[in-house]
Amino acid sequence: MSGHSKWATIKHAKGAADAKRGKIFTKLIKEISIAARMGGGNPDSNPKLRTAIIKARGANMPKDNIDRAIKKGTGELEGVSYEELVYEAYAPGGVAVLIEVLTDNKNRAAADIRSMLTKSGGQLATSGAVSRLFKRQGVITLDGDKYTEDAVMEAALDGGAEDIAASDGIIQVTSAPEDFEAVVNALQAKEFETMSAEVSMVADVEVLLDNEATAKVLKLVEKLEDNEDIQNVYTNVGIPEGFEG
Repeated sequence: MSGHSKWATIKHAKGAADAKRGKIFTKLIKEISIAARMGGGNPDSNPKLRTAIIKARGANMPKDNIDRAIKKGTGELEGVSYEELVYEAYAPGGVAVLIEVLTDNKNRAAADIRSMLTKSGGQLATSGAVSRLFKRQGVITLDGDKYTEDAVMEAALDGGAEDIAASDGIIQVTSAPEDFEAVVNALQAKEFETMSAEVSMVADVEVLLDNEATAKVLKLVEKLEDNEDIQNVYTNVGIPEGFEG
């Protein structure tokens, strides 16, 4: 796996995320609401809700938005009932794609995903064929122009982080899923502001394609992410050196 490719992928994803902050907040609200509905509105006794709140704070979501999302989940405010689904697929070039869905209409979500995959030269995969290529990992990113790698490293390692690396103006901290919360808390205690913080699905090995094929995959990912029913899209595509999209 190319180190450059890894960092280019993060940088590309960060740029896309900045352009879609409103949609990101909408998806985070759904995630918080369903966690509260399933396990109650107290994050101290609901680990799933606690993780969703950390993710929202990592994206700098205002506290009022988080509180309203919890109340929608617990029924204190009127809300929608969502169902969680995971689809496994292949994009052009054999790239693995994991699609996490939160929807109030699973038939609509399934039809939309099939249509987007078909039109983009992709297809659904059998259960387990794609998910086995990924592992759950805590991933926290910070602005490398704002903070030094050494300062972040000191705080992150105190929290139990596995690795800290910096490139292209981004510092990435990774942890085991069970240590994620402690690492985020350790960084926040030192007043570090995160760009993102989530327990993510990380590919064991990246697939590197040429520029044209990479552009097709990223266009499919963008279409999927724009769909209101889709929460997260994970792939094992790498970004070729010099790729401009």
